[in-house]
Amino acid sequence: MNRMSFFVPLGVFVVIVALGYIGFGLGDRAVLPSPLIGKPFPPFSAPRLDAPEQLADRTALLGRPLLVNVWATWCPTCKAEHAFLETLKAREGLEIVGIVYKDDPASARRWLDRYGDPYSFNLLDADGRIGVELGVYGAPESFLLDARGTIVYKRVGDVNEQVWAAEIAPRLAAMEDAS
Repeated sequence: MNRMSFFVPLGVFVVIVALGYIGFGLGDRAVLPSPLIGKPFPPFSAPRLDAPEQLADRTALLGRPLLVNVWATWCPTCKAEHAFLETLKAREGLEIVGIVYKDDPASARRWLDRYGDPYSFNLLDADGRIGVELGVYGAPESFLLDARGTIVYKRVGDVNEQVWAAEIAPRLAAMEDAS
């Protein structure tokens, strides 16, 4: 009986650890399901970083496929992603719209002056309301939109060469083939 009282809790502990390990290891953590896939980009009204007196809304995202990138100056992964976004815009001609997420506009302008600006324009989301509507977990996150403003793909984490080749480019090519 004494041995049994030792091995039962140990066995339960091993099973819990094994299930936790398996559960946390399933799938790609950067691919989080989004209920917005296949739905229109949510309505919004937000000031532009370059002209805060001008408000932009959902209609600014219509008419062509584009990548909406949620970023912030306080985000180290955003800095790592930034050079690839510049390469992507130059190499592929893909339009990129930024959403400055919970950040200071002056800091964002200085950051773009220092590191370059791959964005057609940036929206200010100082209070995170657009982020809430999009189900943003944090920065960076990116959304591929078709010409009608429908969300085709969501990426949690940085967009890099591997993500571009495996995830975004094929979806963009499928949109072009469909039109």
